[in-house]
Amino acid sequence: MIKNLNIKKIIKEILIASITILILSNIISYIRQPQIASDELPHLSLQTIEGKNINLEEYKGKPLLIHFWATWCPTCKLETNNIQRVSKEYQVITIAVNSGDTQSIKEFMKQKNAQFDVIHDTDSTLASQFSVEVFPTSFIYDKNSKLLFSEVGYTSTAGLLARMAWATNR
Repeated sequence: MIKNLNIKKIIKEILIASITILILSNIISYIRQPQIASDELPHLSLQTIEGKNINLEEYKGKPLLIHFWATWCPTCKLETNNIQRVSKEYQVITIAVNSGDTQSIKEFMKQKNAQFDVIHDTDSTLASQFSVEVFPTSFIYDKNSKLLFSEVGYTSTAGLLARMAWATNR
């Protein structure tokens, strides 16, 4: 009986701690979110590290995740698999900021077995345009190319997929 009460108490404490961490991380993400000039998807033409040309206007009609990250960022490394999973179901463009040369980014992608589109932002021009100061930072645009969510820090696969589903049905 005493053992059973201890297990229930431990589970209760873990649950309370988890909910507290979740709430605090969302508050911190909200406070640290970038203040961008417009909630419209910018008109940009970009090129991936593989040489693929991307025009953001072609992404209208479906939700889009734009994810800023860096190869040197520990949180970004943890989040790579989440971005990979989301890219299997939704449109995803990632932007590697100040991450060395293109070959270093390709090696990182190979090590992580990641196959999503990567733009190399060597001089932080795109990061500045989106007012990104912290990595990782994600922007989710709805099917009408309006900014729906911006997230700073780690976001789970489930969290990203839920936001992308919301953006699809909005």
